[in-house]
Amino acid sequence: MTHRLIINARVITADQVLPDHCIEIKDGQIASVFPSQHLQALEKDIDIYDANDAYAAPGLIDLHIHGFGGFGPELGTVEALLQMSLELAKQGVSGFCPTLYCGRPQQMRQILENTVGAFGKEQGARLLGYHLEGPFISPQKPGVMKPQDISPINLTVMEELWQAAQGHIAIMTAAPELPGIEMLARFCQEKHILLQAGHTNATYEEFLKGADLGLTHATHLFNAMSSFNHRSPGAAGAVLMQPNVSAEIIADGVHVHPDVVRFVGQLKSPQNLVLITDALRPTGQEHPPFLANAEEVVFEGGVWKRATDHVIAGSALTMLQGIKNLVQFGFSLPQAVACASANPARLVGLKNEGSLTPGMNADITVFDRQFRPLRTFLSGR
Repeated sequence: MTHRLIINARVITADQVLPDHCIEIKDGQIASVFPSQHLQALEKDIDIYDANDAYAAPGLIDLHIHGFGGFGPELGTVEALLQMSLELAKQGVSGFCPTLYCGRPQQMRQILENTVGAFGKEQGARLLGYHLEGPFISPQKPGVMKPQDISPINLTVMEELWQAAQGHIAIMTAAPELPGIEMLARFCQEKHILLQAGHTNATYEEFLKGADLGLTHATHLFNAMSSFNHRSPGAAGAVLMQPNVSAEIIADGVHVHPDVVRFVGQLKSPQNLVLITDALRPTGQEHPPFLANAEEVVFEGGVWKRATDHVIAGSALTMLQGIKNLVQFGFSLPQAVACASANPARLVGLKNEGSLTPGMNADITVFDRQFRPLRTFLSGR
């Protein structure tokens, strides 16, 4: 039996920050949260962590991340995912979805087969399931994906990917306008895969049809999707106007302008936004070469860009940096933290994650006033 106490913390709840509070942890779960003034005499065998007035928040959950610290699924090894897990835990992340680039079906299947052995062996952030960003996306909105890797919807291919992942697929990004989306939506519903709309050139009407099929969450809002226009609202307009549609947001201030992020938060309510990093493998890596999806990338203007044509390839964001940015963009601290914890937990059905309340898993990140990670507590470890 493990008994731990975090003392002198600024505990972040759903709607406020509780200064000078303690969090009691028993057997990997939160037992109680209480003011420090109610602290009683301590047991001899209790493990005490003094937060020294730092913030304590639920463990951060990144549902869209390609790599970190030089590690990622594209390396195609169990060790790469395990090392990625360890590196992310140092950044306050308790759970993540390793995200595969759009690739040819055989290539994606091989990556899944070669890395799935990492599940259940991680010592850092928990592997929540793969996020497949393709291959069923729009050729008109590839972003940094390689056009030759994009495929039409094929359920045989989808079944092969599912088998290769041994059922560990949590999320799939697809374009809702593609022929066969009905069959794909049915498959994903049966397998409890979150099918979300992204890399899409859908019209407003096509997006709404997709939403009726269950595609009510959008991949990196505004990026690689048909834009909003007053006569043709497009995919972005559908996300903005439909209250039942939620969206990922890359809050690095480059992928989406800070004022637009603020506007979206006011328009849709922060409950409908999920902070992601979309970070590339060299994020947090100190020395070159910097490679992502088998291509050289360079860090310019706050993002990773493909060296050959300087197209934005992905972010260099961490979740804590994203929370800090959301606060600077106008979100309250509890709102920003919810975008990185409670909201993604709810989206993928993690019922015991995302809040610091009794009975929840004791996944907790402690960070200072500059949003630098200090300590990550992981339930069961």
